[in-house]
Order: sequence, then structure tokens, then C-alpha cells
Amino acid sequence: MSENNLLSPNSAPHSDVEEIKKRSNYLRGSLAETLEDVITGSIPEDDNRLMKFHGSYMQDDRDLRNERQKQKLEPAYQFMVRVRAPGGVVTSDQWLMMDRIAQKYANGTIRLTTRQSFQLHGVLKWNMKNTIREVNDALLSTLAACGDVNRNVMCNPNPYQSAVHSEVYEWARRISEHLNPRTRAYHEIWLDGEKVVDSRDNGGEQEPIYGPVYLPRKFKIGIAVPPSNDVDVFSQDLGFIAIVEDGRLKGFNVTVGGGMGMTHGDPNTYPQIGQVIGFCSPEQVIDVAEKTVTIQRDYGDRSVRKHARFKYTIDDRGIDWFINELTERLGWKLEEARPYHFDHNGDRYGWVKGTNGKWHFTLFIQNGRVKDDGGYLLMTGLREIAKVHSGDFRLTPNQNLIIGNVSSQKKKKIEELIKQYGLTDGAHYTALRRNSMACVALPTCGLAMAESERYLPTLLDKIEPMLEEAGLRDEEIVIRMTGCPNGCARPMLAEIAFIGKAPGKYNMYLGGGFAGNRLNKLYKENIGEAEILESLKPILTHYAKERREGEHFGDFVIRAGYVKEVRSGQDFHS
Repeated sequence: MSENNLLSPNSAPHSDVEEIKKRSNYLRGSLAETLEDVITGSIPEDDNRLMKFHGSYMQDDRDLRNERQKQKLEPAYQFMVRVRAPGGVVTSDQWLMMDRIAQKYANGTIRLTTRQSFQLHGVLKWNMKNTIREVNDALLSTLAACGDVNRNVMCNPNPYQSAVHSEVYEWARRISEHLNPRTRAYHEIWLDGEKVVDSRDNGGEQEPIYGPVYLPRKFKIGIAVPPSNDVDVFSQDLGFIAIVEDGRLKGFNVTVGGGMGMTHGDPNTYPQIGQVIGFCSPEQVIDVAEKTVTIQRDYGDRSVRKHARFKYTIDDRGIDWFINELTERLGWKLEEARPYHFDHNGDRYGWVKGTNGKWHFTLFIQNGRVKDDGGYLLMTGLREIAKVHSGDFRLTPNQNLIIGNVSSQKKKKIEELIKQYGLTDGAHYTALRRNSMACVALPTCGLAMAESERYLPTLLDKIEPMLEEAGLRDEEIVIRMTGCPNGCARPMLAEIAFIGKAPGKYNMYLGGGFAGNRLNKLYKENIGEAEILESLKPILTHYAKERREGEHFGDFVIRAGYVKEVRSGQDFHS
């Protein structure tokens, strides 16, 4: 395929980002030279675009902008570093490494993301190389954690859920490895050109899957294991739903075309939920992933980045076109999709015994932020557990943490540490809080229009008395908040969602599916806290009084006429 065809199927001029990638010499650009510049804590925007492929991007502390401007200082530039862990599984040694570099180079906290990755915030430019080197030394990587490539492959993290979990996790790991960029730029820039042994390295500088300009936009893959849809499989560009029959993994249903991001005021952008298109065997899953990625590589919009996600490629051309294109590239057809059922998309907290006889403890970590906060020594407690824990740690898609594969011999010691440091499974919280998620937003995210992580707990403090009064304290309701409409906490699937519009102002959405299988709908626009609380109280009271047996909140608000049902993103704004 020629480079022109690789870039775009249409003749429209390509965006500036496409030109940056094209000139970058497989993601090198001038990053190596830029990092040596000690005059400024920032990097040029072209290099910042490339930095994303290496797992980081530049931010500044927006809380300090005005003060630094008054002092005639440049903004407080810093970098977010994202560390990939396919399926969210890491060893105790790797956890201790993240803890150590968070204290040494970052702001002293670890952020567990909604894609089962780690984020470090506040890393200065002069510490970037050491940070990434130490991550790599622990056998983790930041490569492809951001950028126009396949991101961290998500997977149900619960080893107790079924006997096939380890098999499903292994496929997630293999898909992730197969879709990694092959450029040696990462090792040259961050690891001083250390040679990486790879049987697929033929000595030539090439990207066999991505080509010289990579994908038009980011690409996300997740694997769900019913009855849990904790990975929100329908939000993924490419999703796999594990089909288990008689205790054996038979294969995967394939979903395509999901995606959360949109832009306020632009009806041509919208969130979308994936469509189930068929079934494949486990051995076929990597082939399906690769060919799907290459279709997006060849047909995704490279002119308008807001229109460059895979969901628009499919919606513009039709699902039948995609299935035919996929079949042609595979050389075989997907089988008919098999039955499955999702009950929920949340986590199950506390101690559970797994099918392998090991124990697993799921901690509630509010909005994924691991830190010592006043008397709650979460970070210290986890550090002490990691020192004695011989199992693993598993990051959940809901920003919580599983202390996994605890032996019966070690369980007592870990229980003592959990008690000593007051670590919680969230049992004393309302079910609403346990089902909450928020993105980072202010002060570090440059896209944030409003608070999210720092504000949602406060808002929940004011919603919870309404729940108590209505008798809904233990009712499972999914609530999510983001500081902008890019959808990092997957708010468009929540039963109640708030998406930042301006400082202190949010769009309020209702009616998402409890199991993550339906989009929500705009209920009120550009409202502050007072109107949020005023709007929610009568709806919660109405729900408490008139819900049907087993009826979830998202289903009720549609039946009661508060919002219309949305089954396709193309109806999201109508």
C-alpha cells in the first residue's frame, strides 16, 4: 500500500498532527534534544504531540497560573506519565516501584486510571528520563500509553470470577504485545539505545501494523467476562466478550465502534456504543484485532481529528461495509454471535475466595487516587502490604484495587495490615459512592472546563442525605463526573452523569444502562450545585416510591419520562 493511501482514503488536506507524525522519523522528532534543554521546563508543541506516544504529555498546574504570571515566571510545567499494565495486573515489586518513583519524581501520589493503567503527575522535565528508565527496569512500560496507537488493553481483573480468567487475561496481554509500536525510538530516547531482543525485529526501521504515520487517533480495546461488564466493553473501539460454556472459554463475541468523546456544541461529534458483529475462537482474536486496527489505519479520517475515531469510520460507511472489509482482510468469516448476559459494570468489594483457592481483597479507592490523606494512610498501608504480599495487585476499570492471589498463609498478615492502616472496602459508604468515578480534571488537565476528581466527593456528601431520606442508601446507582466531554471516566454510560461545561457548571445526563449497555441523555444544561441538588431530589424520591421490582435507576428515568432512551450515539443530541 502506498504512503498516500496509508494516510487517508480521501483527498482532503491532512491535519497538522499527521504532518508531525510523518516528519517524526518513527516518533523521534527532536525529543532527545528537547529533553537536554535546561533553559525551560516546557517542550515545543510538536514534541509534546510525539511525547504522547511515549506515554506522557506536558501539563501545567493551573492553580498556580495567575500567581506565576504575576511573578513573570513561566507556567509550572510538569508531565503526566502513564504506565501500561495490560489487564491491570502488576507484581508486588512493580507496585513498590510505582510507589518509589511517585515519591522520588512525581507529586507523591499514584493515580489508578479507568483503563487499568497508572498515572504519575508532577514529573519535571529533567526527571522524565530517570522516571521512564526505572519503570522499564521493573518490566513495565509507558510506550503507547497515549498517542495515536492502541492503548492499554483492558480485561476483567477478577481472578475469582471464573476458572477461565487467567486464560482471558493471557489473551489481553498477547493482544497488547502484538499491537505495540515497533519503533526503536523509545529505547533510543529513554534507555540510551539499549537493544531489545525481539524475534520480530529484522533490523529494519518499520511499523508492520501502523505504518509511518500510525493511526488517525487513539484506539481502545477491552475484554469483558460476563456477567461483569466492568471494562464497559461497548465503550471500546474494539471489544471482546468472553463466551464461557461448561466452564471452558469457547471464544469471544466481537464488538466494534464504541467511543465516549465528543465536543460541546458540535452535533457532529457524539459518544457511541459498540455493535456486536459476530464470534471468533480464542486463537483468532489477535488476527481480528490486527485487521480491525489496519482498517482504521487505512480509512480513518486524517483531516479532522474530531472526526477521526473509529466510531465515525463505521458510522459513515455502515456496519455492513466494515464486516465485509474485515472478512476480506481476514480471509474467513466471523461466526454468529453467541448468547451472553451482563448483570453490572461495577466492582465487588472485600474478601472473596477464588476458584484457585487463593483469596482476593478489593479495596475502594475514591476516584483512583492513592495517597496518604490526613489519618487515612492508604499509600503507606499498600506499601507495607506489597512488602509481604507474594501474589499480585490488580487495577480495576472502576479505579479500585484488588490485592490478588493471597495465600491462606499470608491472608492473616494482610488482614492485620488492612486493619492497622484502616484500609477500606467501602462498606461504610453509600452504594452510590462505591459506584462513582471521576477523571483528574483540574488542576493538571489542560482540557478541563470544570472540577471533577476534587469536586465529586463533595457533591456526593450532599446527595447522600437525599438517598438516606428516600431509603436508597444501599441502592446501586452508577454516577460519574468528568471535567470535559472527552469522556475519560466513561460518563455517557452512567445512570447519572455530570460533564463539565465551565467552572462550577455541568451538563447533567440521566438514563445510562446499569450494565453499561446504553447511553444516557442530556437532562439539564449548564447547571451549578444548587440546581443539581434541586433537580435530583424529586427524581430520587420518585424512584424510591414508584420503581418496579429490580428496576435500575437508569431504566426508571426513561420509563418515567425524564429522558428518552438512547441506543445509538447518532441519537444522542436529538
